[in-house]
Amino acid sequence: MDMVQQASRKTVRAATPPKEALAARKPPGMVAQIARRLRRLILLVLLLGVWEYVSRVVLSDTTRTLLPPPSAVAKAALELIRSGELWQNLHDSVRRELMAFAWATVAIPIGIAMSWWPWVEEQLDPVFEILRPVPPLAWIPLSILWFGIGDTQNVFIIFLAIFFPILLNTITGVKGIEPNLIRAARCLGAPEWKILWRIALMAALPQIMTGIRIGLGVGWMALVAAELVGAISGLGFMINDARTVLRTDYVIVGMATIGLVGFVMDRVIRVAMRRWLPWSRSVGR
Repeated sequence: MDMVQQASRKTVRAATPPKEALAARKPPGMVAQIARRLRRLILLVLLLGVWEYVSRVVLSDTTRTLLPPPSAVAKAALELIRSGELWQNLHDSVRRELMAFAWATVAIPIGIAMSWWPWVEEQLDPVFEILRPVPPLAWIPLSILWFGIGDTQNVFIIFLAIFFPILLNTITGVKGIEPNLIRAARCLGAPEWKILWRIALMAALPQIMTGIRIGLGVGWMALVAAELVGAISGLGFMINDARTVLRTDYVIVGMATIGLVGFVMDRVIRVAMRRWLPWSRSVGR
């Protein structure tokens, strides 16, 4: 009996992780999280410091106009914020992005239909395979002729940029469903619409969200490029307008705003994926 008790105690001690291992498993504290996030900014701060030094010390007064220091860019950003010009152009660009995204979500039911019914794929796949390689920006001349300069033309360009990533990822997600799941649902008497809604769509959601994440990023780049030549407002228009009067600081402010908004959009999608799709392997990426 004593030997059994000793063996069980050894087993418990062996199975019990040491204090160091338990401490390592604990989530990092607030101070550690702040320190880790600050470490990510080291390279950015160094680059800004080098930029400031080169612009103020190395470049001449004439050349400095083409590459103003970060301090001058920050001052220009405050000017644009106070005047309301930055907010208005940012609002117009984001509004166009969201409008185009709303239209581009039609790719989800189309992708499900193409994956579920072969005859739909036979009809639509050749058309999409011809249109997909055409860059959205190549449509700018035609879109200006069709819709003129304004919101409709910009929304059309960004719609094309968002549509195909969502479509392709939806098709991939639905076709990647385990066939046994569908067979089991049919054997249990589930109607076809319920299989599509409860199994096909739910199983493909991680891929669909990945397509949305990619599409919004590509669409944001395409929209800003379209605004450079086919808009009377927006961040792209603001950048091009500042270029004509040699306000390089305004140009850089517009570029930085574009980057920040794109970063925020990507983070929002990632947070949504973690919240709504905890089972997805791509959530933490």
